[in-house]
Amino acid sequence: MKDFFYAIQDLFVDYLFAPFDALKELELTNWFAANTISWIFLIIGFAAFVYWMKQLKIFNDNNEEDKSISSHSFL
Repeated sequence: MKDFFYAIQDLFVDYLFAPFDALKELELTNWFAANTISWIFLIIGFAAFVYWMKQLKIFNDNNEEDKSISSHSFL
């Protein structure tokens, strides 16, 4: 059973966390490149947020949402 947990440790430490180790090395060598990756993720998240808000506005303008006071019978 001990070997099973060591195998899980090896899987995560040696293989699955390798991109994070590379990012850590990138941050130590080039701070701007490491932050560029963060900014890319922030821009993607902001674009998804704007898209979601536009979709909500479309449904709100079409009055497709049920705005009754009690949404469930137990309320």
